[in-house]
Amino acid sequence: MRRTLLLVWAAALAVPVCGCYSGPLLDNPILIQPDPTITVENPVYIPGNPPAYNPIFEKAVDIVSDYFDISYSNRFDGRIETFPRIAPGLEQPCKTGSPDFDQRLLATLQTIRYRAIVLMLPAESGGYFVDVKVFREEEDLPRPTAARSGVATFQGDISINPQAIVVNEATPEGNWIPLGREKNLEQVILQRLRKAPIEQAR
Repeated sequence: MRRTLLLVWAAALAVPVCGCYSGPLLDNPILIQPDPTITVENPVYIPGNPPAYNPIFEKAVDIVSDYFDISYSNRFDGRIETFPRIAPGLEQPCKTGSPDFDQRLLATLQTIRYRAIVLMLPAESGGYFVDVKVFREEEDLPRPTAARSGVATFQGDISINPQAIVVNEATPEGNWIPLGREKNLEQVILQRLRKAPIEQAR
């Protein structure tokens, strides 16, 4: 009986854990971690002749889009920009974005977002350099979004015209404070770029 209970508990614990690793790329926290034994220089050099430019650029777009939504992509100037993405906190353990505990804790207590800019430049000796920058930003609000101080309150004995009540106050666009670069996510993208097979780059 005791052994059966242990097996049931083990199976119950294994289900949510396995669920975290079986989702798509954007919901898989393991894939956000770079290989600790490899450090790729930024920008990363990718060999290739001029016909390889388009395949390398498309591969960069494909890899970056696994982590961000693309807002701008232009192969003529070799630039890729992404929409900002809100970093998950401790309450979202199966979502990528904050690779270590400290950053997860910070994202739990404060709104943090990431955005990426990728530049592709030709090298003098042939081939191309792909520069990847992922920026971290913290939202700077004038007061907590749920703050009650300074907001009008109504007494229960006052009759209110329902047509004059504003249900949702418009929230202005928040300001964002730069927090530097997210090197772990940069390394993930750079390592994938260097390993990616480019047929025309040979």
